[in-house]
Amino acid sequence: MPSEAMELVGQGVDPAAAEVDTERLLVSRLKRGDGAAFEALVRSHQDRIYDFCVRMLADQEEAFDLTQEIFLSVHQHLERFRADAKLSTWLFRIAKNHCLNRIKYLSRRGRGRSEEYAEANELSITQSVGGPVRPDEVLSARHERERVHRAIAELDDDQRVLVVLRDVEGLTYEEIMDVTELAEGTVKSRLHRAREKLADILVRLDAGTEHQGDSHREK
Repeated sequence: MPSEAMELVGQGVDPAAAEVDTERLLVSRLKRGDGAAFEALVRSHQDRIYDFCVRMLADQEEAFDLTQEIFLSVHQHLERFRADAKLSTWLFRIAKNHCLNRIKYLSRRGRGRSEEYAEANELSITQSVGGPVRPDEVLSARHERERVHRAIAELDDDQRVLVVLRDVEGLTYEEIMDVTELAEGTVKSRLHRAREKLADILVRLDAGTEHQGDSHREK
């Protein structure tokens, strides 16, 4: 939560209302061309947008470059932001469109995904409330991340969008509807099919890993 919102909460303002008020003020400053406000916007959202791009492109370098392009696009089109919309979902919508366009562009050039994934945000999975985890747990968590991310990368582009928004970024169905401009029933049905396909991919990847292990043992 931004520091301005935290101050309001400290004054007894409801957290949700404080966040809305803070965002409204930020948007007002952005539309006035306040450079400091735009820097605050980037600081607050760049990690999640980069994280989303990495999941969509499975390439850290491409994701880094695209994140910069996304915020440049945001800066150029601030006047299009609707006051009744949520700023974070608007950013994800722009990021989604840029990612899908970049995937098509890379596909035309014959470039596949590199299967490189970001570490910074994912390392939080290996943290426990009680303190640091053991090295073997860190290694196990890293292998699990790579396994899931490899499976996500095999989903169709539209399916990957839904899985990443819901199951990785934790957006609500209402927020996903705003990002994708799809009806709730469509989001839920497509997400259900995407999860089923993801489960099938994970089973296949597990079977492949076991086969490789058997081959190494035979040698």
